[in-house]
Amino acid sequence: MTTKTTVAVAIDGPSGAGKSTIARVLASELGFVYVDTGALYRTVGLAALRRGADPHDAAAVESLLPELQVSLGYVEGSQRVFLNGEDVSDCIRTPEVSMAASAVSALPPVRRFLFDLQQDTARRQNVIMDGRDIGTVVLPFAQVKIFLTASAEDRAQRRFEELAAKGSSATYDEVLRDMKERDYNDSHRAAAPLRPAEDAVLVDTTGNTLEQSVELLKSLVTERLKG
Repeated sequence: MTTKTTVAVAIDGPSGAGKSTIARVLASELGFVYVDTGALYRTVGLAALRRGADPHDAAAVESLLPELQVSLGYVEGSQRVFLNGEDVSDCIRTPEVSMAASAVSALPPVRRFLFDLQQDTARRQNVIMDGRDIGTVVLPFAQVKIFLTASAEDRAQRRFEELAAKGSSATYDEVLRDMKERDYNDSHRAAAPLRPAEDAVLVDTTGNTLEQSVELLKSLVTERLKG
């Protein structure tokens, strides 16, 4: 049994539910370290694309792992992710890399590759960690577990606006299609499928503003930690 002296908050949920944005703000307000595990999988997906490897090909991706050094750093309180020393925080946010991340995250070798990094981070400091299997696999010892969701249409609209602000030409229909495809892939993969932990609190943010969602989760986390 794992002994915990630090505090861990696990936030899981489908793509576009606002996990990263909400968790980042919440961590700042609570004085915790924010860990975006999705960025780690995106980084491996980016590496596969750059090397010309099929992100769905377990053998091809696994052969790349010994050459990869994926690490997290913090600049002025903001998490940055590095691939072999290169800050790739911005270039991992494209739709192409998002789909590659969904593919590599289904591969057991990739999950093993990143598992120790995630657990070690949580053992050393108070964290809010978001992803797909944080409460079920990565941090089963987390004191607070939240499953954050919203309708596919609501999530696609948020992602569409985010991409448009970055100059992407992706249409809403394309984003919604990719969102639904990723939902299916994430929930049907053999390795650590997307699902709520048995002791997770389900939170639906459909129609919420960022401020409303942050306040809702802040209250929930505060009450849980008091209990």
